[in-house]
Amino acid sequence: MTAPLTITAAAMAGRPRILGVVDALAELFGDLAAGRVGFAERTVIDHGPGRQLLASPAVWERRGVGSVKVTTLTPGNPALGLPLIHGIVVLTDLETGRITALLDGAELTAVRTGAVAALATRLCTREEAGDLAMIGAGVQARALILAIAAVRPLHRVRVHSRTRGSAEALVKWMDEAGLRVPAAVCDTAEAAVTDADIVCTATSTQDSTPVVDAGWVKPGAHVNAIGGTDHHAVEVDPALLADAYVVVEDRGAAAEGAGEVRAALDRGLLTVAGLHEVGALVNGDATARGRTSVFRGIGMALEDTAAAVALYEAAVRDA
Repeated sequence: MTAPLTITAAAMAGRPRILGVVDALAELFGDLAAGRVGFAERTVIDHGPGRQLLASPAVWERRGVGSVKVTTLTPGNPALGLPLIHGIVVLTDLETGRITALLDGAELTAVRTGAVAALATRLCTREEAGDLAMIGAGVQARALILAIAAVRPLHRVRVHSRTRGSAEALVKWMDEAGLRVPAAVCDTAEAAVTDADIVCTATSTQDSTPVVDAGWVKPGAHVNAIGGTDHHAVEVDPALLADAYVVVEDRGAAAEGAGEVRAALDRGLLTVAGLHEVGALVNGDATARGRTSVFRGIGMALEDTAAAVALYEAAVRDA
């Protein structure tokens, strides 16, 4: 029996890999919009205060692949010097049932989340958009910056985090990563967001108080909101969604699981019909260019499948 290919975090790095994931996600969302693919709800088992075991299965039949992501959440781990989240993604061949690859779950999640935001950015912004505001400075912020830089010619990045040291570390990392983009730390979120072409939020907020005010976002800018700890958390002022072109992965999932969307719906600022799915933009059935736009991502198991198959195929090509 052929052993599954192990794909580490290092094997997921680099612009060609990121662009491959972005393109695979575009293909996936096009299929989803056309009704050619479906997905199942993830299974969550609570086993102690804040501890969870999660399993997220998905199948992409046209590409002949399926995946299962197994994730553990252990709140006490950081105090022990261990990651809060551990995970693995298992990629399978649907025709033979063979397990073809095992991928680092945490890194895959970061890569595909950044790539989904990059896809939304590519679909919603002008090609020359290059002034980026990054709110948040964790692992996901790094993935977002790398992904956005793969699809747009960044010429400036402004970073804000609740902890200035984290923001400074992110700016230092950008230099070490060879991005060659001028970057600066801002003391306030407003200073970072003002006049930015692209705004990304990746925070761990648990609050319903927005991190980014609607009035800070310039007309025609694009916002990617992918953070927050649960479906009540709000990063971006729901008032922005009233006039913006709102993009989501799936209407039903966003209406249930995205804090900003839930709040805007509850306040009558937005209707479900006003949510535009990524797949519609991919298939040319809608366009957001020239308008202020907001992508509110929540993550779907299908995205893990698309990212996994893109990274697996790249690894096989380079073997």
